[in-house]
Amino acid sequence: MIKDIIKKIDKIAAEDPARVAYDYLGKTNTYGELKERSDEWADKLASLKIPEHGPVMIWGGQTFDMIASFLGCVKAGHAYIPIASYSNAERLTTIQEVSEAQVVLAIDPLPDVDLSQLQVVQPEDVGSSPVHAVQHFVEGDDNFYIIFTSGTSGKPKGVQISHNNLLSFINWELEDFGLPEQPSFLAQAPYSFDLSVMSLYPALVAGGKLVVLPHDVTQNFAQLFAVLPKLQFNVWVSTPSFAQMCFLDKTFDEKHHPDLTHILFCGEELPHNEVVMLKKRFPDVRIFNTYGPTETTVAVTQVEITDDILQKYDRLPIGLVKEDTRITIDESKSDKEGQGEIVIEGPSVSKGYMNNPEKTEKAFFKQAGDKYMSHRSGDEGFFDGKMLFYRGRIDFQIKFNGYRIEIEEINHYLGQNKLVRYGVAAPKYGKDHTVKQIVAEIELEDGVQRKYSEGELTKLIREDLAKNVMPYMIPQRFVYRNELPISQNGKVDIKAVIKEVNK
Repeated sequence: MIKDIIKKIDKIAAEDPARVAYDYLGKTNTYGELKERSDEWADKLASLKIPEHGPVMIWGGQTFDMIASFLGCVKAGHAYIPIASYSNAERLTTIQEVSEAQVVLAIDPLPDVDLSQLQVVQPEDVGSSPVHAVQHFVEGDDNFYIIFTSGTSGKPKGVQISHNNLLSFINWELEDFGLPEQPSFLAQAPYSFDLSVMSLYPALVAGGKLVVLPHDVTQNFAQLFAVLPKLQFNVWVSTPSFAQMCFLDKTFDEKHHPDLTHILFCGEELPHNEVVMLKKRFPDVRIFNTYGPTETTVAVTQVEITDDILQKYDRLPIGLVKEDTRITIDESKSDKEGQGEIVIEGPSVSKGYMNNPEKTEKAFFKQAGDKYMSHRSGDEGFFDGKMLFYRGRIDFQIKFNGYRIEIEEINHYLGQNKLVRYGVAAPKYGKDHTVKQIVAEIELEDGVQRKYSEGELTKLIREDLAKNVMPYMIPQRFVYRNELPISQNGKVDIKAVIKEVNK
């Protein structure tokens, strides 16, 4: 059992410094290099004036220096906030406002935005000869990392994950999934997405390897299908939707990935037919479905999807609860007997949202006699014996391509557009109950439709949205209505719009 994440990684580096830790499209870095570079980052951070335990923002992609800077932060006693460098500039400034971070590590070049209130550190600023004796490793309930997710008011929420939270998850993954020794993990998810943690730390504490599939490659089918069959790894980690995309590649099969032993899914519902197709292409690979909100550290349930499970259930279970965790169903949130909101209590549950007591109080609580925090997930589910099943969102939050999205955040920015009177982002569901598309249903201000074509309107609204939300949150289709349904309280009836989109 792992007791200290950083000390374990450093121990591997001391014992086997030449072991490969990171493979970025053929460029490799060893554990020895990882320790050396993370120590250099820690040394640089120790030289700066940062409040004790103050968070550090890190702007970048999936290069080696990105994870070295993560470890450097926690070695220096600071949680890191990963921000993907394909994000818009406003996301960087908004996260800074919420987190009150005073430092940003610019692994990739920063966007053109006023950062005069921040200390900016670039890789070339980091020396090669550490001079500070850094002895302030993050430990216990200290924050290890903070992932920012979508928020209903236009501001993202910072989920605080402690060293203890992360330990609970890592030990469970290494013990309960039957992974190979020193596993090689596919590292496909951007580091600002908590799914990436399912690869990152289990690989490093086990002396394994991270085989990186960068974001820009995954966004280009030609590049993706050229690169993917050349990568060698044991453990595939992704959302179901990413694997579905890979079905378009004829080389996505056991013949071209002979080392693959495990496929781990998280982030969205796993369709039954996808597993059937996977088993045809990878008959000897073990396929696991997992579930867990960001607030509970990646995942808290898992089930291997065997042939028996496939035959028994049309809609697949999300698994058995990990041993140190308790899940209950709050039936007051549903009109169906035995079904309701999934409530999670355990050592991997976050302490709450950073600098946001109001949202924390709504989503987290600790009852008298409970050892750990509990989280109201907003997900609807039920138990069949010990097996947990998911049945969608209770509120207006969705999962799309693995990303958790508050549609009210999109609505917030649609409503601020001067061309728009009312705007609703509605999820369009497929037969497998997963979101296939986000549709913007829009009622325009008076006279707007006479000035622009629909194509021009869509271009203008998309460009305006892109200033404030992540690319994956921008609707794929825009529909213009003479009027949207209004509820009794005088607001747009979002549920009615969603129902109409899914007729």
